[in-house]
Amino acid sequence: MKLLDTIVTQAASITALRRDIHAHPELCFEEVRTADLVARQLTEWGIPVHRGMGKTGVVGIVKNGTGSRAIGLRADMDALPMSEKNTFAHASRNAGRMHACGHDGHVAMLLGAAQHFAKNRNFDGTVYLIFQPAEEGGGGAHEMMRDGLFTQFPMEAVFGMHNWPGMAVGQFAVSPGPVMAATGEFRITVRGKGAHGAMPHNGVDPVPAACAMVQAFQTIISRNKKPVDAGVISVTMIHGGEATNVVPDSCELQGTVRAFSLDVMDLMERRMRTVAEHVCAAHEAQCDFVFDRNYPPTVNTAAEADFARGVMAQIVGADNVLVQEPTMGGEDFAYMLQEKPGAYCFIGNGEGAHRDMGHGAGPCALHNPSYDFNDDLIPLGATYWVRLAEAWLGRQGRA
Repeated sequence: MKLLDTIVTQAASITALRRDIHAHPELCFEEVRTADLVARQLTEWGIPVHRGMGKTGVVGIVKNGTGSRAIGLRADMDALPMSEKNTFAHASRNAGRMHACGHDGHVAMLLGAAQHFAKNRNFDGTVYLIFQPAEEGGGGAHEMMRDGLFTQFPMEAVFGMHNWPGMAVGQFAVSPGPVMAATGEFRITVRGKGAHGAMPHNGVDPVPAACAMVQAFQTIISRNKKPVDAGVISVTMIHGGEATNVVPDSCELQGTVRAFSLDVMDLMERRMRTVAEHVCAAHEAQCDFVFDRNYPPTVNTAAEADFARGVMAQIVGADNVLVQEPTMGGEDFAYMLQEKPGAYCFIGNGEGAHRDMGHGAGPCALHNPSYDFNDDLIPLGATYWVRLAEAWLGRQGRA
């Protein structure tokens, strides 16, 4: 790997910052301490800072020369509402909160690049360092954009990166097209008529209607959607009843829907509503159907994905830049890619052997209580950010 010496020599200090952030996780739009840490470091390094965009967002502005061109590099800052099972020294000190997705490491990699930029600006133009709040369900990217991210800080393209457990350290993955899914949630209340469990004919049982609905939803995937289009409907919760001898008045189903295109999301929502209403009618029950859209699909633009791949290959070699297998997970960087060209890549986090003594018994997987970010990624990720910005701003013939 061709890492920047200026970043490698400072890796220990950036690692200390990462572990400090990990020990003090904050949920979406509550990243006050994290934002303070980021802003303080950028200011100490002489990088101007804009705060408060998207409530707790931070933007660092790195300028050099007289060029008008600009690129955006984004890292998310928030943690998850879950309890950590690790007991090593930098484990969470905030009960019920944990950096189980590696956003602490994402911040650290971008800070590592910022520290390099503070003294080494081998480009002509502007690099915007975007430290974004509330990726985990809060839509922080959308909120920063609504507060003027792309109008106050005009940039040609924007790039994001996520650590990927199971992929070897020293590897990247990036590809054009959809790489993460559009996400939605549904809540369906089946309303019947309660009765004694021994005399169900006196009521309208919502439970059989709910069971039939779960089965029927899968025909949307197998019979309404084109086989070549990806889509998922998962009923993950069913709640109904309070006693074994009582037919309940109602039963509630909840779950998630995923797809790589908004057309497929539209199809699934429309068909789910029709199926729910008609299944209930067939059982003489009634239906309340709520479908909430969350994040749109994350779609890399072809030119920018190819450009990022070329930068990665120069750092780790072409054989270590993999095809990015799309995942049904959601990512609010999607909002930024709806407005600007760009690419969202994966950086290998390994299998978990990097974890200190005292890690939990679970795997080093995203959203797992035994997860921890691999600090060996910090010099590599930071080097990628620097080389990407230098290469982008060094190109000719692009306005």
